[in-house]
Amino acid sequence: MRAEGTEFRTSVNVGVDIEADELLAEHAVVVLAGGATAWRDLPIPGRELAGIHQAMEYLPLSNRVQEGDLAETPITAEGKRVVIIGGGDTGADCLGTALRQGATSVHQFEILARPPDLRDPATPWPTWPLMLRTSSAHEEGCERVFAVNTECFLGDADGNVSALRAHEVQSVVVDGRPTFEKIDGTDFELDCELVLLAMGFLGPERAGLLEGLGVELDGRGNVARDDNFQTSVPNVFVCGDMGRGQSLIVWAIAEGRSCAAAADHWLMGESALPSPIMPTAAPIR
Repeated sequence: MRAEGTEFRTSVNVGVDIEADELLAEHAVVVLAGGATAWRDLPIPGRELAGIHQAMEYLPLSNRVQEGDLAETPITAEGKRVVIIGGGDTGADCLGTALRQGATSVHQFEILARPPDLRDPATPWPTWPLMLRTSSAHEEGCERVFAVNTECFLGDADGNVSALRAHEVQSVVVDGRPTFEKIDGTDFELDCELVLLAMGFLGPERAGLLEGLGVELDGRGNVARDDNFQTSVPNVFVCGDMGRGQSLIVWAIAEGRSCAAAADHWLMGESALPSPIMPTAAPIR
């Protein structure tokens, strides 16, 4: 709800162009739905070389080209040997994009071991099945490399990435915690001119908006909330990945509806809006 007499704004960086205090002063309720965009990095030797990018630096530019907002992307896989580090959905998006841009070759690295082709007996229905998943992007062509860890990036004389050095790993338990151990004699180098980091996310970005609002965070670094999607600041609500953590869009849609109903009830004392899930709802694992 916008306070009477305030100006409607578009294309702003909330928390920078509009500070948190101003946002709270102009609105009766604020709903945080900014996603979990703080990406996981790979701080190894050579990370500073040109040609190494986060997936979410690469993918939005390509989307803007498709929408006609950009004539061409400054980060392209055309004519390049590409390595994608990370085996999840974001990595698959990078794969499909790189192939369409005309990559010479694409390797996708995953530190976990290769899952079985069929459902593992340890994950019976209705739990989420442990098995190899092949996306439509993988069907178009890719070298998938499992149980591998990248040690460092190598560069040319101009400061561009030209290769990486890696080795195979095996999963072990040390002091009761799972970790990965190098397998001796498995070192290798792989030539590449473009590396895309798709290793997941660490929660929402804290600088700016969240720090300005003063909302509390939970143990996983997400915005903490109660059973009504309300944060530690009474008139601030949160939904989607910003409160749940990195997840699928279907969860964000359901949470958005439930959060809207909660905010409506807080404002009006009642609500006829649908509220399909609770903040604690989770997929069966």
